[in-house]
Amino acid sequence: MATVEQIVDRRFREALVRFHMLSDGDKVLVGVSGGKDSLCLLELLARRSRVQRPQFSVHALHVWMENITYETDTTWLQGFCDRLGVPLHIVTTRFDAPREGQKEKPACFLCSWMRRKQLFQVAQQLGCNKIAFGHHQDDLIHTSLMNIFYQGHFSTMPAVLQMRKMPLTIIRPLCLQHETDIVEWAAAHGYEKQRKQCPYEHDTQRTAMRRVFESIEAANAEARYSVWNALEREGKLVEI
Repeated sequence: MATVEQIVDRRFREALVRFHMLSDGDKVLVGVSGGKDSLCLLELLARRSRVQRPQFSVHALHVWMENITYETDTTWLQGFCDRLGVPLHIVTTRFDAPREGQKEKPACFLCSWMRRKQLFQVAQQLGCNKIAFGHHQDDLIHTSLMNIFYQGHFSTMPAVLQMRKMPLTIIRPLCLQHETDIVEWAAAHGYEKQRKQCPYEHDTQRTAMRRVFESIEAANAEARYSVWNALEREGKLVEI
């Protein structure tokens, strides 16, 4: 029986090949929150960068949001990156959270947007041509369901997305991974958990959709593959 190490590594390599994510000369910036998904992604990419082909380099960026009590031990994170041989860049930003009763964008949207803005800026400053996010298959499936129920269209976060307004490509090398396997991987590798969790993380449409999909999978164990195959068949996983 395959170990979680073998399963995660195999799915990672399969995603890289299936979606043509890496090429010689790529410079990849990894958004590292300090959570299990981004740490797993960084470790896998760092390992892969030591293989002869394709030849690419990896940088990590941690964005600290100064007005949100979402805290990662940056000393531990620096040591983690040092052990992998990956340069770590840390930037600080903030956003104004909406006050109660205001009809503005949700805090999660504003926080995510500001973090991505920093990623795009730093990527271009470093000369990176690709940004890697740690979204796994569960994330992509939940997004597709959210878009159906809340937006009225069938789409998701693509495994590969060529940005139209800047010379950057977004890749999601964990797109074939099951979240349960990443949880097991993180425990086996001794990843340190964040000191404080985001105060908004359980008050989102995504959290509600996670619960919905858990009930669907309980009724049909093949549900994830049905949704995934539909996304792939309709060309929703690659936008170039």
